[in-house]
Amino acid sequence: MAKIVYGVSGEGSGHSSRARVMLDHLLQLGHVVKVVSYDRGYRNLRNDFDVFETEGLHIASSDNRVSKVKTFTDNLQRLPQGSKKLRALRKDIFKTFLPDCVITDFEPMCAYLAHHYDLPLISIDNQHRLRYMTYPCPARMQAERRMTVSVIRAMVPRPDVSLVTTFYYGDARNDRTLFFPPILRREILELQPSSADHTLVYLTSGFESFLKILKSFSRETFLVYGYDRRGQVGNMVFKPFSRDGFLEDFASCKAVMATAGFTLMTEAFYLRKPYLALPMRGQFEQELNAHWLAKLNFGINLRRIRSEAVGNFLYRVPDFKVYLNDYRAVDNSAIKDKLEELLDDNCALARDYQRRRRRK
Repeated sequence: MAKIVYGVSGEGSGHSSRARVMLDHLLQLGHVVKVVSYDRGYRNLRNDFDVFETEGLHIASSDNRVSKVKTFTDNLQRLPQGSKKLRALRKDIFKTFLPDCVITDFEPMCAYLAHHYDLPLISIDNQHRLRYMTYPCPARMQAERRMTVSVIRAMVPRPDVSLVTTFYYGDARNDRTLFFPPILRREILELQPSSADHTLVYLTSGFESFLKILKSFSRETFLVYGYDRRGQVGNMVFKPFSRDGFLEDFASCKAVMATAGFTLMTEAFYLRKPYLALPMRGQFEQELNAHWLAKLNFGINLRRIRSEAVGNFLYRVPDFKVYLNDYRAVDNSAIKDKLEELLDDNCALARDYQRRRRRK
């Protein structure tokens, strides 16, 4: 049994969704876990786990584009509260709980404190594939790639071992990086996919021009989530979010249209659903996800909203399904087994990776 601090980014729901799977597994193994998170991660996990609320970084966006200025100013305003939370985290968790190991899902405070207290640090996320995996990247994205790698390095400076989830596989840049299929929540693993006539659309406000294009495809039915409204407008049925309703429509849809976030995209791949991606501009990971999606022929990368491209996607849905049949759809056993191995015998293997990293 080990005492573990598990830091979880609160930006979006993907981090907490992935962390929930791993936290349940750790508790089943008998480990004692203190979770550290903020915002959506804190709200998603606080009712089921022992969670310390911290402060974290945020990405501000407008009209599906990252706002660098607003991101900077918003996070600058959070610095005083962040400093207060860091002191409380040191006192109430690290000095009192006395963890044996730290796991981080792109949460920086726990990562920094792991080094401060000389604790082995395990990262579990999809972000580190951008830092520790070799992959082809379009020339137009090279500047953003370099900046994104710098941000990842600043967030989690020196993980001792990185368990990286990915759907596109390249070579690891070091022997402390291990690749695994995406972590899937239990609800997705239990779904029985089918193919009805509707297309699932999951977007938030700011996509009015895209929805206007969808109206022109009068023979299609689009179930739209994310707009917090109810009712039918032509061929679009707006639905307020409900977990069970969304999962039912997800399992039975013939295709998905959404932004290029890692979690929903890889869940769609698992269910063999062709995907039209609208990547957030200025968010390198989403841009790269959409680029890989198109390279694998699992769907299309809609960087510029055009009616012809939407029509082409709908026409090619059967073709994309053929390519998706080759997708490596597996459960979470491999990454769970590796984490269990790292933590066995008072985190002996995790400490071995820590010694390896120091020798480099």
